[in-house]
Amino acid sequence: MIGQFDLYGVFLPWFSVLALSAYGLFRLLTSGLARLGFYQAVWHRSLFNLALYITLLGGLSATINWLQK
Repeated sequence: MIGQFDLYGVFLPWFSVLALSAYGLFRLLTSGLARLGFYQAVWHRSLFNLALYITLLGGLSATINWLQK
């Protein structure tokens, strides 16, 4: 992914935009999972959250890369 994102004259790398988007999705998803009681079945919540964030970030990156082609 080459290029930058222009936010009112402030140029940001695409990876930082994707990381912030993934974090927003992550927060929504974890609050939903907590309400459902999903974390009672998870052995190590912090490791699960890290894996979930990395999966979301990779999925967003792959989707943006696919859309650019």
